[in-house]
Amino acid sequence: MAKVKERTPMPTREAGDRKKDFGEVASGYTKDMAIAEANRCLQCKNPTCEIGCPVGINIRAFIKNLQTEDLDKALETIEKSNTLASVCGRVCPQEKQCEYKCVLGKTGQPIAIGRLERFLGDYGGKIKD
Repeated sequence: MAKVKERTPMPTREAGDRKKDFGEVASGYTKDMAIAEANRCLQCKNPTCEIGCPVGINIRAFIKNLQTEDLDKALETIEKSNTLASVCGRVCPQEKQCEYKCVLGKTGQPIAIGRLERFLGDYGGKIKD
């Protein structure tokens, strides 16, 4: 089995820029970052991460859609259980819920499920061509 890469880091704004406003510290994933992080997912036959999700998001399916770059389908999958992906991707304690149950967390860093959810929620909030 190939070694799973480390978690894709979340970009943050420089302190000098942040001190001038009340904008977010974390600036969120780009599409390429989100896909790279999604590609770390093992697509477990029995996804334990879903057990840790209190709203029952089909995590394996939305990540699979991200892996194939079908962002609309990935967001649609999340929105079947949660219409507040942007909010929950920011404030939900994933490290104690879905990410805690991710099998990759046993030997390294779990999939950044919350960051992926945030990315898709933000993507859905943008006007599409």
